[in-house]
Amino acid sequence: MNKPILECNGIAAGYVKGLNILQGIDLVVSEGEIISIIGPNGAGKSTLLKAIMGLINVSAGRFFINGVDKTNLSTHKIINEGIGYVPQVENVFPSLTIEENLEIGAWSLAKNRKSSITKVLNDFPLLNERKKEKAGNLSGGQRQILALARALVTSPNLLLLDEPSAGLSPVAINEVFKTINEINEKNVSILLVEQNAKRALKFSNRGYVLDQGRNAYQGEGEELLNDPRVVDLYLGKL
Repeated sequence: MNKPILECNGIAAGYVKGLNILQGIDLVVSEGEIISIIGPNGAGKSTLLKAIMGLINVSAGRFFINGVDKTNLSTHKIINEGIGYVPQVENVFPSLTIEENLEIGAWSLAKNRKSSITKVLNDFPLLNERKKEKAGNLSGGQRQILALARALVTSPNLLLLDEPSAGLSPVAINEVFKTINEINEKNVSILLVEQNAKRALKFSNRGYVLDQGRNAYQGEGEELLNDPRVVDLYLGKL
């Protein structure tokens, strides 16, 4: 079994003190894996990613990065631990150029910022060709790819992705998922929150189903796709 990168044990968290959305979540992401988190709206999927990234406070439970407790570490320190994050909304700056967006992604790097940006541009020829253009000129799918590229500037071992297909056309969704798979093939693990549950589970090694802030089901992607309980309760209405 591959080494765990991220382990969440009994995570409780929310946006208002004393009112937790997450009610004790357990989750593991190991090296090389693509893991999906699915569930109904309000289940706590995005909240879990924000808690890991230090954007909201963890009130109970612990999480570990490479076996070391990093609970409630500040966001920039989480990034320095090798975790990248692409939020669902406002994940690029439309008024800035593609290159400037990548420079913002590199702000936490103490050194080698320029070479890190150059490497990412070389990995994304479309962005490289248009690096002086405003990000606002990109299509929705291209903006999402820019958001992924910006998260890669810090060379993370694990990417947390919040609804990467949201609002995109079918063609753009295919391109984004293709890009995510290529990122994973370069030894970057993926933790994916996705409303398109069937596609996410087909795409993933394993999945977690959250409901009302708790673990409802977990298993291999194909196993969950064919689990009558998961199909009846979640896949039919997502």
